[in-house]
Amino acid sequence: MSGAASGGLTFASLGSGSKGNATLVSDGETHLLVDCGFGLKETERRLARLGLHPRQLDAVLVTHEHGDHIRGVGPLARRHKVPVYLTPGTWLSGRLGELPQRHWITPQARFAVKGLAIDPITVPHDAREPVQFAISGAGHRLGLLTDLGHPSAHVVEAFAGCDGLVLECNHDRRMLAEGPYPASLKRRVGGDWGHLANVQAAWLLQRLGLDRLQRIVCSHLSEHNNRPELALEALVPLLDGDDSRLRIAAQDDGLAWQTLG
Repeated sequence: MSGAASGGLTFASLGSGSKGNATLVSDGETHLLVDCGFGLKETERRLARLGLHPRQLDAVLVTHEHGDHIRGVGPLARRHKVPVYLTPGTWLSGRLGELPQRHWITPQARFAVKGLAIDPITVPHDAREPVQFAISGAGHRLGLLTDLGHPSAHVVEAFAGCDGLVLECNHDRRMLAEGPYPASLKRRVGGDWGHLANVQAAWLLQRLGLDRLQRIVCSHLSEHNNRPELALEALVPLLDGDDSRLRIAAQDDGLAWQTLG
């Protein structure tokens, strides 16, 4: 558990993409799992890879009800007695099953889990009551910003001033247009309530400002409509060609512990 206990605010990815998403955030004392899109055994395996047992988790925070974000939430909560925080709209989707310890969250209303302060922020996405999270602790602020169709003014304002950012780079617009998806799915993914294209992620990053950002993680890359090098190509020019602050959260390998501070 050395990464999670290394001081400062740390974060890691169990995996990110259309087959499953989950992100760990820790200040060394409090351990949060944001989403859990993998089955129970796979989640346990990926947590172990990052040095954590499920019973060390203080909470699971849920962004929205799509399967690649909630597949393991119910089984994990029931097996290991982990509290789950989610919006009423996400719960009313009916996709989570029994949650022994369920806590409502209200968009734009800060709450805390032990030493970590959490801001749930409304985002434009095709779910019932979706949010993304900005998490503060150990003197630093981490933005988790995936699954949004466009970078709204509200999102820009809410995620300003972060020290680290996990940012959706879902698709390359040309690859999506020329790719294998049916036209209806292309419209959904590329629409205002779907997912961010690389160029939109770059636009948003410019508006948020780069001075404070120690780590920028490209996440939720599409298996069919993007490549890591295309995501990096869109963002590196904003950093004067220096990619040392950039990381990729991969579907299979996730991302090892990163430290802010």
